Amino acid sequence: MQEKLKNLRRLAEEQIKSAENMEEVEKLRVDLLGKKGELTKILKEMGKLSAEERPTIGKLGNEIREMITDGIAEKKESIRACMLEKKIEMETIDVTMPGKEFKVGKKHIISKMVDEVTEIFMGMGFSIAEGPEIETVRNNFDALNAPKDHPSRDMTDTFYITEDILLRTQTSPVQIRTMEEAVKNNDLPLKIIVPGRCFRSDSPDATHSPMFHQIEVLVVGKDITFTEFKGTMETFVKKLYGPETKTKFRPHNFPFTEPSAEIDVSCFKCGGSGCSVCKGEGWIEILGAGMVHPNVLRNCGIDPEVYSGFAAGMGVERLGMLKYGIDDIRLMFENDVRFLDQF
Repeated sequence: MQEKLKNLRRLAEEQIKSAENMEEVEKLRVDLLGKKGELTKILKEMGKLSAEERPTIGKLGNEIREMITDGIAEKKESIRACMLEKKIEMETIDVTMPGKEFKVGKKHIISKMVDEVTEIFMGMGFSIAEGPEIETVRNNFDALNAPKDHPSRDMTDTFYITEDILLRTQTSPVQIRTMEEAVKNNDLPLKIIVPGRCFRSDSPDATHSPMFHQIEVLVVGKDITFTEFKGTMETFVKKLYGPETKTKFRPHNFPFTEPSAEIDVSCFKCGGSGCSVCKGEGWIEILGAGMVHPNVLRNCGIDPEVYSGFAAGMGVERLGMLKYGIDDIRLMFENDVRFLDQF
């Protein structure tokens, strides 16, 4: 039995020395010292020994157990140190190598334009109003004084969900909701802007998209005249396109405003002398606007004999296309990073 123990010690020393990783060392510990290990098997035979032999064999068994335990612990520590050294070598920084470029995201051009316009109007005391993208025909057309035969009501222009429910074609329904809420809460006058997505049944091309973004402006109060309207819009234009920008109000026809106007700005590229951006005219159309139609006020429960106001609607994509010289609206929705990185 003593010879078995000595052979086990020699075998254990060799196996521990040749072990190459933690898994092998742990397996050795179990094979040598576990409940079914080699040392345990040998020591179970001590019952066959005489009383004189047991102390000697027991002492030798304990010495071998301690030797194996210490050997395994030392081997594990040696492997850990080797692993750490390899890890440090792999993580060593070569200061002579070129650095890695870390790209940081930024605002999409549409979000950038929305924020820019919003900031300008908030600086003039406007607050932001929002509403649902799925709207009623009443809020989207009827309350805005759109006649029953207006072309925008056609199935070819509007996405209908049911006969009375549709995807809003403009952010104007939020004006209706806000005015009605203001009347209900006795919260007039109003100064709001309404940013949001709109939907129209357009085939995508360079200037049209079935989904687009719009920002509308609404002011309702006592003694609001065309003078306040003109001054507000001129201030907005100069803030957005530069202090030298001029405005021109052309008569137009919108169901929800009277009088109505298309607002043009002097070309910010040529200064009005004529170029490819303004098609040689010196002016660029940017939005439609006008004084709120008395019927719209009445539809919201507001007395047009007491209150008046003005409204304007602008396409966010168009503002961005004009400001940055973009010739195709689809570029804003394709999300090509090479295009977006320019803004």
